[in-house]
Amino acid sequence: MSSPTASSATTGDADGLDRGTLAIAWVVVLGAIMAILDTTVVNVAIDHLTRDFDAPLSTIQWIVTGYMLALATVIPLTGWAAHRFGTKRLYMLSVALFLAGSALAGTAWSAESLIGFRVLQGLGGGMIMPAGMTILTQAAGPQRIGRVMAIVGVPMLLGPILGPILGGWLVDDVSWRWIFFINVPIGVLALVLALRILPRDRPSATERLDAVGLVLLSPGLAALIYGLAEAPEAGFGSSSALIPIVVGAILVALFVVHGLRRANANPLIDLRLFKERSVTSAALTLVLFSTAFFGAMLLVPLYFQVARSESAFDTGLLLAPQGLGAMIMMPLAGRLTDKIGPGKLVLVGLPVIAASMAVLTQVSATTSYWLLCADFVVMGIGMGLTMMPTMSAAYQTLRRAAVARATTALNIIQQVGGAVGTALLSVLLSDAIADKLSALGGGAAAAGGSASSIPPELRAQVAPFVAEAFGSTFAWAVVLLALSIVPALLLPRMRPQPVADEDGAEPVLVHM
Repeated sequence: MSSPTASSATTGDADGLDRGTLAIAWVVVLGAIMAILDTTVVNVAIDHLTRDFDAPLSTIQWIVTGYMLALATVIPLTGWAAHRFGTKRLYMLSVALFLAGSALAGTAWSAESLIGFRVLQGLGGGMIMPAGMTILTQAAGPQRIGRVMAIVGVPMLLGPILGPILGGWLVDDVSWRWIFFINVPIGVLALVLALRILPRDRPSATERLDAVGLVLLSPGLAALIYGLAEAPEAGFGSSSALIPIVVGAILVALFVVHGLRRANANPLIDLRLFKERSVTSAALTLVLFSTAFFGAMLLVPLYFQVARSESAFDTGLLLAPQGLGAMIMMPLAGRLTDKIGPGKLVLVGLPVIAASMAVLTQVSATTSYWLLCADFVVMGIGMGLTMMPTMSAAYQTLRRAAVARATTALNIIQQVGGAVGTALLSVLLSDAIADKLSALGGGAAAAGGSASSIPPELRAQVAPFVAEAFGSTFAWAVVLLALSIVPALLLPRMRPQPVADEDGAEPVLVHM
């Protein structure tokens, strides 16, 4: 592989993706597959882990919560680490940490040991996507960013769909340990290919760590996400949820004040990036979209499992059409992003998702599966027109040196948006179910507002009422999706143009 040069940027297909850039993209995808699948595949094993370790659910839940907190803690470091050590080294380190955590998790002998190994996984998993996306955006340049983002977006969309299918099969027919062991060959392959294919690093030995920013932001995000994770079960008003949410919000607010006052050229998150209209509009669109969509996507499997009594495996199969729609649209959307600008696509995609989500507001206990699968195909098409074009819009006017920290900021925004959406819609669903079941009285009322707390023998009886509760909750997601259209109106609607670095050089590309 030749070293990156400015002249290499002009060789190859200017409108398409050369072999070198495609190779880099698929290396990044390998790492992303591990990290994203693992966030969903573990959920289907919770019940088995509770029995195998003879541990209460409150302890087992930390297998998920510990991973999320590790992600929140390490993501803010990614931008600084990418500059200080180089993106290739950072990507390989993150994959290695995730690989080690996966191998150890598969050998766990207790709930406590598994929680510890999941934290190690999270420390690696939190850096995989930001580091990988930084490498890709720097390799492709703004004129081709839509197409590379479409490639890396595939695992982000398919992970939540394939995770339950794969996890259900492994847990039921093999062993829960293989939901972790399966990452080992993928991780080894990703490390070997990364060593051979990824471009050489250009680290900055003078890059200083914003220690004050780190002390404020990482604990702040961890506390905020922890409180949001507690809210669905305990309620937003409970001390276990409210106190960490308030503490986290205060720390994040202090970080913002600190960042705006800094004269240092190397802040942890460069808030000056938000002076760019494209970055600010993309961030606002992304946070509203993530809150609505990822919150709703948590509820859809619950609808199938609680209101329709489907297994985790069958639920994954029913959600697969969404991935099909996304796979159909994302390559086309990537090309269109680079030709006509991302803003035009997002303004089509968001209404399509909102319309398909509106269909879910009408679900019942007997809604046709054919109708729902067709709706998921349309939703996937809308996803393909929305998610990656929105991310691409943020990078469109940035210099290469700013990409790493912009990627870190957007990943934080997406993580927080998803956590807020999950907590908000889960609480709204619990309240809606409680209202419906309390009207029935008897054993149904005793089940409370938690969907999972409804006894199996009562689910057929209360299914129509539970389905109505799901429908009313999906309506809130429609409202949030409609609101996301407002900042999307400000996204760039022009074809991306090359952006010179501070030294006047255009972004370089890597060719095989």
